[in-house]
Amino acid sequence: MFPVKHPAQAGGTRRALRRTRRRMFPVKQCGDPRKRRYEPPDCVAMDAAADARPPVRPLPRVIAVANQKGGVGKTTTTINTGACLAELGLRTLIVDLDPQGNASTGLGIENRGLETSMYHVLMHDVPLENCIEPTDVRNLFVAPASLDLAGAEIELVPAFSRETRLRKAIEAVIDDYDYVLVDCPPTLGLLTVNGLAAASEVLVPIQTEYYALEGLGQLLRNVDLVKRNLNPELDVSTIVCVMYDARTKLSDQVVQEVREHFGEKVVRAVVPRSVRLSEAPSFGQPIITFDPRSRGAIAYRDVAKEVHHGSS
Repeated sequence: MFPVKHPAQAGGTRRALRRTRRRMFPVKQCGDPRKRRYEPPDCVAMDAAADARPPVRPLPRVIAVANQKGGVGKTTTTINTGACLAELGLRTLIVDLDPQGNASTGLGIENRGLETSMYHVLMHDVPLENCIEPTDVRNLFVAPASLDLAGAEIELVPAFSRETRLRKAIEAVIDDYDYVLVDCPPTLGLLTVNGLAAASEVLVPIQTEYYALEGLGQLLRNVDLVKRNLNPELDVSTIVCVMYDARTKLSDQVVQEVREHFGEKVVRAVVPRSVRLSEAPSFGQPIITFDPRSRGAIAYRDVAKEVHHGSS
């Protein structure tokens, strides 16, 4: 039998631990003394130095988040990377090109009954600025999708300059933003082609499973096709490993294989599989407002910093 401590003794032990922690980790002032929290001083210095670094590429940047395989975290990555970039003080616009409209609802925008949406921008030449909605996150805006966008794939077939309609719409508002993130649908149709033709970079989220690697090859071939025919500046600049499960060897093997093949294009931060990340969209919030201290929030903050500052 283990001896049971008297409550007074247990309380004394906890107080001693708190005193030791104060000595090891000085208090970081946060304005309101009731909200002071402990942080290692080296982490504070690292964050300040990271924020002072210049962007790795000139702004503004238009990034298409694409992967033709469904359920690999494209929309989750778009929402949370955009929110974390906005948290860094960068004006960010998320363009929802997926007819499911998950990027819109995931940011608290009800996509039913919208007067103007990305469907009207692509099919009726409505200015993109008329479609943009603010979100609850400062510096973060969204151009929502509606269910009508599902028919745009067919309606765009006979349309004039069908592959470059999104590019022209974004060019009209690009000077108002630092980042434009385009959430592409999980297909390789005309909506995705519009997203790739409008962007200068492609961010590819990869689920750390075997089938994700098979789909990546097809995506890269299509990116190369768009680059040769429509957008010579297009480049796969960033690869993010998502849904990482530390309990399995397969996840480690997939991450290692992706790093060996793509090198510095792979973000060092790995996004873990997290229940909180799955719950956040049902509340119409990105993870940094839904649970700012969760593993997912920390991971996507690191992803945003690497996208903006580079991995150095």
